[in-house]
Amino acid sequence: MRYALACLLAATLNGPVLAQSAGPASVADVVSAQDRNPGAAAEPAPDTADPPQPDQPSDDFYCRQRALGRWFYCEKPRNPAHTDPANPDVGLTASQRVAAISKHMDELRDRAILDPSEGNMVAFMKFQRQQSDRASLMADVFERTLIAHPEMDYNLQRPVSALGKQNWLEQRNQEIANTMLQLKQRYGVFFFFASRSRPSAVEAPILRSLADNYGLTVVAVSEDGGPSQEFPDYLVDTGQRQAMGLPGKDVPMIALFDTASHKTMLIATGVVAADDVMQRIFLLTKTEPGKDY
Repeated sequence: MRYALACLLAATLNGPVLAQSAGPASVADVVSAQDRNPGAAAEPAPDTADPPQPDQPSDDFYCRQRALGRWFYCEKPRNPAHTDPANPDVGLTASQRVAAISKHMDELRDRAILDPSEGNMVAFMKFQRQQSDRASLMADVFERTLIAHPEMDYNLQRPVSALGKQNWLEQRNQEIANTMLQLKQRYGVFFFFASRSRPSAVEAPILRSLADNYGLTVVAVSEDGGPSQEFPDYLVDTGQRQAMGLPGKDVPMIALFDTASHKTMLIATGVVAADDVMQRIFLLTKTEPGKDY
């Protein structure tokens, strides 16, 4: 009797369950079977354990040697994510690593603020020096890369050195002057003013000087019907401004009319110096967006 109970307990804990043909076997049935044939082993039940999932391969020891049977999921235990204690940055993106450095820097700084002990100061200064060295290394490699790849050097397009900048400005001023000399071949200059406007009185001599220096013909248009001392042959606005698509009623205003495309180009509103007027004309008529910056 005791032997039968021991076999039943062993079969339940470590081995497959007994075959069941007509319902669950009672303890008495098991004891009776064992008494009739003590040496006979219980007939193993068909293996009905769930098959291993494709994405979780079966483990021989976990699933077979331990014979867990159908009451357990026969799946290989998941291993925790691999981490390398010697290199905690493994698996992190560059952005995550930089964010972690910044966060650690803030933490060390805040510790030094709240507890300005020598140890906290040394830790903060040491880490700060490491990051400063990292930035210096990047700057050094950046400079070396520009030397090796001159096509990446912006100084070739817009010099910053004293000699290079002076040469660039001389060349640019000559290009602007040539643009002003050629302006009358394609563009008409319109000057909208008001006789009672002080800014108009200030801007009129500036535009008059440009017209005399570069041979420009300026069409002056009075918004209030009053005269202009610099442009005695003025016109009164009878809808010209609206027809040209110019916004508002602000004066003074300088605009170009493109005789090739029949489009109006606003150059300046308010008091603008002569050099600025010329640079804007050059920018809008001779350069493309993003090519000169």
